[in-house]
Amino acid sequence: MKKGVIFDLDGTLTNSLASIKISADTAIGKFGFGPYSEEDYKVFVGDGAQVLIERCLKAGGDEKLEYFDRAYREYKEVFEKYCMYQVEPYEGIRELLAALKEKKIKIAVLSNKPHPRTEDVIHTLFGEGYFDAVLGQCEEIQRKPSPEGVFHILKKWNLKPEDILYLGDTGTDMKTGKSAGAFTIGALWGFRKAEELLENKADALIKNPKQLLDYLD
Repeated sequence: MKKGVIFDLDGTLTNSLASIKISADTAIGKFGFGPYSEEDYKVFVGDGAQVLIERCLKAGGDEKLEYFDRAYREYKEVFEKYCMYQVEPYEGIRELLAALKEKKIKIAVLSNKPHPRTEDVIHTLFGEGYFDAVLGQCEEIQRKPSPEGVFHILKKWNLKPEDILYLGDTGTDMKTGKSAGAFTIGALWGFRKAEELLENKADALIKNPKQLLDYLD
């Protein structure tokens, strides 16, 4: 039996696309870029806020990222306001988490969303202390696809990579889980398609959250 599950946040636990879109569109719009569609943002997200803004600007023709510093600073300010805008857990997530807790399996969040905003989302939707560990992007730990965040959580739990499942919805997540040595599952309800997850060595793909329970043994 596995002893823990580490979850990605955006596109895995929560559908946060609307909050990311309104924040980024508002920020880059001040400099004449965007707006972009939700389908565009499904491609832009996944590698942290800095990369998100870089992709937005490059898609608008700013290949040299001349507007990056100003746009990124604006995004961080705007995102504080819109962090929870229309953000909800995906269908079946609450039931999955409850089932894991009933089995005494530890649960964690590892996100490339800035750490303060990661905590905002998790504490608002699930309550403070519901997860056994919550880790967003911070200066002390390299962002995904580095496995450093996974190892940080494992050390806290005194577990080994083979003791956990890692669930995410992007190629970056698959790289993270595989680099850490964990059994890595792709969430097909998220932002990216099966092809990307398989190309990045997903061990399994699931169509709904509760299917994760099939991989605990």
